[in-house]
Amino acid sequence: MINRHKRIDLLLEKFERIIDRVYPDAPPPPDFDKYVAFRWERIADGGRLTPVVHPHMFDLKDLVGIDDILNQVVRNTNQFVASLPANNVLLWGERGCGKSSLVKGLLKQFAHNGLRMIELKRWDLLSLPTITALLRDEQYRFILFCDDLSFSDGEGDFRALKTLLDGDIEERPENILIYATSNRRHLMPERMEDNLGRIEIHPEEAVGEKLALSDRFGITLGFYCLDQDEYLAIIDHYAKQRKIEISEEDLQIKALQWCRDNARRSGRSARQFIDDLEGRLKLKRPELT
Repeated sequence: MINRHKRIDLLLEKFERIIDRVYPDAPPPPDFDKYVAFRWERIADGGRLTPVVHPHMFDLKDLVGIDDILNQVVRNTNQFVASLPANNVLLWGERGCGKSSLVKGLLKQFAHNGLRMIELKRWDLLSLPTITALLRDEQYRFILFCDDLSFSDGEGDFRALKTLLDGDIEERPENILIYATSNRRHLMPERMEDNLGRIEIHPEEAVGEKLALSDRFGITLGFYCLDQDEYLAIIDHYAKQRKIEISEEDLQIKALQWCRDNARRSGRSARQFIDDLEGRLKLKRPELT
């Protein structure tokens, strides 16, 4: 009899665990007063906004050589937080040139004006209707940040993004914008057969669908590979900011050697060089730490 009761108790516990997985408790509402950055965490058929306790509050002053792009994005964001018309933004181009840092830096500049940022992965785009319903009536302004966004042939979740960018039968929330970064200008691969027409009877329609996604971003800005002067200007900026004691000539020689060894000339490469240089100098001279 006792064993029978134990078996029943075990079955009930298993049943409760299954119920919890299938029908989890409703997550607590996000605290937009306390936190400024969130991630979307998918749970079963729904999800929740998880606060980022230690967000990367990048300083836009550390972005060198992209003044025109920086000014356009800041201006657009300023309009947005002021409840004025503003556009979704796509930043595309070379890796390591500051696309992601530019978006993250907006949080430091505009969080006190009511801006909140939510990081989404590509596979979270299917949850966009749930996310927008959650945010629509909030008093804050939200940037949905999709970093390193791109789609492969045959993936259908890009249509969820197109719907939010352009709207459907439901009015698009005025307190939400999408800022995305990508290494691809049009977010989707463009293959030779698209131009040759060997697959489609009307290849221009297939190409047009791919171009239509990026066209839905009101502001599309390209980042290009830095030239040597721009690269050295970034190096000089970081060196002065960190008060690295080294002559300008030695700094440039070492920076160019780093660039040749790593085959990269970008803002990210410049920061990595400065990290390496500062660490080596302080290792040799502990009094600098």
